[in-house]
Parts: sequence; structure tokens; C-alpha cells
Amino acid sequence: MTLIFEQLLNGLLYGVMLFLLAAGLTLIFGIMGVINLAHGSLYMVGAFVGTWVANESGHFWLGLLAALPAAMIAGFIVELVVMRRLYSRDHLDQVLATFALILIFNETTTIIFGRQPIFSQLPDALATPIEILPGLPYPPYRLLIILAGLLAALGLYLLINKTRIGMLVRAGSTSREMVRALGVDIRLLYTAVFGLGALLAGLAGFMTGPVLAVQVGMGEQILLATFVVVVIGGVGSIKGAFIAGIVLGVVDTCLRAFLPGMLATFMPGPEAHSLGIGIASMGIYLLMAIVLLFRPKGLFPVGG
Repeated sequence: MTLIFEQLLNGLLYGVMLFLLAAGLTLIFGIMGVINLAHGSLYMVGAFVGTWVANESGHFWLGLLAALPAAMIAGFIVELVVMRRLYSRDHLDQVLATFALILIFNETTTIIFGRQPIFSQLPDALATPIEILPGLPYPPYRLLIILAGLLAALGLYLLINKTRIGMLVRAGSTSREMVRALGVDIRLLYTAVFGLGALLAGLAGFMTGPVLAVQVGMGEQILLATFVVVVIGGVGSIKGAFIAGIVLGVVDTCLRAFLPGMLATFMPGPEAHSLGIGIASMGIYLLMAIVLLFRPKGLFPVGG
């Protein structure tokens, strides 16, 4: 039971990280209709800038104060310079342009920071495991990431459902022409949404830096899973991104942790491990196929 609870926490951690990335991506795709493959690069910007500032200053939380505006400013620049020219273009042009942005971000990051991964040092209070259950020590920093993700989800819910800005965002996701006809500066709304998505990506990048290696190309490694979250949850749905992110995080983590051992009861150990890891790596995609078979627009489509 201790092992199961630990893996559930790890899955919740991964799910929260997926949600922070998917929330911005689903807003951008749902409102603007733009496929932004470079969203993972904004995640990388937050991770690199925040980790570098934290290491140079010696203060971990200064890195957070640097990561959020750095990712958001990068998002603003991308939207103003590139995205505004793609709104009226087809998805193929958007894919090609944002793929080019991935290459530009990766090479620029390599020039500035080098190719070697960088690591951030956590404060002792966050690095020393605490016993949350008898026999289950767990790093408090991981609990902090989970809490930050849940608070971000609550903040997004209140923003989208309880404010005028959120009303415009919801309206823009269903009928952008009507929003424009009512006198709303749709370009400013697009820029604000893109900046918010970039800020969330930067938060995810910095917070997961001490858990994963901060390295060039880290955004592409998680981008595919993020798109799966968006598709399963429903394009444009924050609630869908949250539920799908948590479910996929727990499913992926538990499959990788337990499936090889379960298969080992039926076949030799090495074969069971190889087969288990292979099936686990396909788990979230199989889940996506099953969901789309019954819900082609996702679990919580906008307007559904």
C-alpha cells in the first residue's frame, strides 16, 4: 500500500505538470485555432532562465520570479512577431512556422547555456524528505509542485468562469467573429491569452527543473503527452485539461511502476520488463484512442 500511495503521488505530480502545459495550449488552440508546436519551447525558457538565476543568485525563489516573466515575454514576442501572421493561414503553415520556432529556441538556448544539462539546488527545507505516512518518506518539494498545480487550476477556474476577461475568453473560443463585432480588441485578447499560456508553461518548466534535467530539447519530450491531454480533455476546456492531465499522469506512472512486475508472474523477468515498459509507453495513447472512439471531441468539449 505504501508503494501504491507513493506512485499515486508521483502520478499526481506528473499530471499536474501536464495540466500546467496543457492549460495554456488548449486555450491557445481553442480560442485562436493555432497549432503551436513551440509551446514546449516556452516551458524550456522558463526552466533555463529560472534555474540559471537561482544558481547564480543562490536563492531558489528568485529563479521563480525570473522564470515567469521570461516565459511570458518570450510568449508575447512569439505572438506579436510570428503568430499574428498565422491566424488566417491553414494548419500546415502553422505547424511549419512553429516547428521552425522550436529549432530557433533550441539553437539559441544552446548558444547561451551550452549543451550540458543544468541542475538547481533546492533549499534544505524542501530537499529533506518528510514522512507523510509510516514508512513513506517523500520530498516536500514534490508536494509543493502538486500544491502549486492545484492552486493554478483553481486560479484558472476563477479567472475563466468568474471574471469579465474569462467571459471574453469563453466567448472567443465559440464565436470570435461575434466578439470582434461587439467591439472587443480581439488581437489584444489573443496576446493576453498567449502570454497566460506562456506563463503557465514557464511555471511548469521551473518547478520541474529540480526533478528532471534542464536540457535543450526538454520541451519536445513532453509536448506530445501534452497534446494527448488536450485531445482527451477537449480542445479549449480547462476542466478537461485538468481531469485528463491528472488521469493520464496517474495511468502513465502506475503502468510504468507496476505492469512489468505483473507480467513477471507469467513470463521471464527480462521479457516481462521489456514488454511492460513497451506497453506502458503506449498506455496514454491507447487511452486516447478509446476516449476518441466514444467521445470524438474529447471528454469536455467547449459548448458540449
